[in-house]
Amino acid sequence: MISDREIVLDTETTGLDPRSGHRIVEIGCVELVNHIPSGAVYHTYVNPEREMPDEAFQVHGLSDEFLRDQPLFTAVADDFMAFVGSAPLIIHNAAFDLGFINAELERLDRPPIDASRAVDTVTMARKKFPGAPASLDALCRRFEIDLSDRQLHGALKDSRLLAAVYLELIGGRQVGMDLAVNAGARKEQTGETESRARAYRAHAPSAQESDAHEAFVETLTNPIWKAG
Repeated sequence: MISDREIVLDTETTGLDPRSGHRIVEIGCVELVNHIPSGAVYHTYVNPEREMPDEAFQVHGLSDEFLRDQPLFTAVADDFMAFVGSAPLIIHNAAFDLGFINAELERLDRPPIDASRAVDTVTMARKKFPGAPASLDALCRRFEIDLSDRQLHGALKDSRLLAAVYLELIGGRQVGMDLAVNAGARKEQTGETESRARAYRAHAPSAQESDAHEAFVETLTNPIWKAG
């Protein structure tokens, strides 16, 4: 069992409200272990079994023709749920994505994902930067995260961006880890060895050293400690 595992999750949909018949068309997840991307991801497109409204197509560019050949949610549900497991879910505007995911699970008579598992990065951003824009684009610009590849939304693409934003919101990279890595690299390059503690040795003068000191003091004229 992997400890300290989190899943950054995003979806793309046909619209804004699953209660109006809108469906998921893409799911993207990025695994973090100890706040570091592990390299493991989950990604799938989903056939929504309905037409794509033009306003949604303009957001993500997923057409009816493309989605027609993709699997239904029922075919990907097991793999998706196995990937997320019981890990906390890092989501930007969690109510939206969980609402759609739970609507899909309900259609399959499967239990919903508990909202208590979600960490909402919109809420985090608004607490950290009151009054400032909290969209994913705005946060990427704030943290100087590259947005050059985000002409259209994409679930996996946005999950990767959100993972970077989330790590900044919780404090950014751990400097200590970088210092440790850099120190190790420096030792390899320069041949440095680790310093070792020296054994304790006495520092009191020997009898011979004390006699020599007293003889030296007697040669001094009007030493300051004898004045007054």
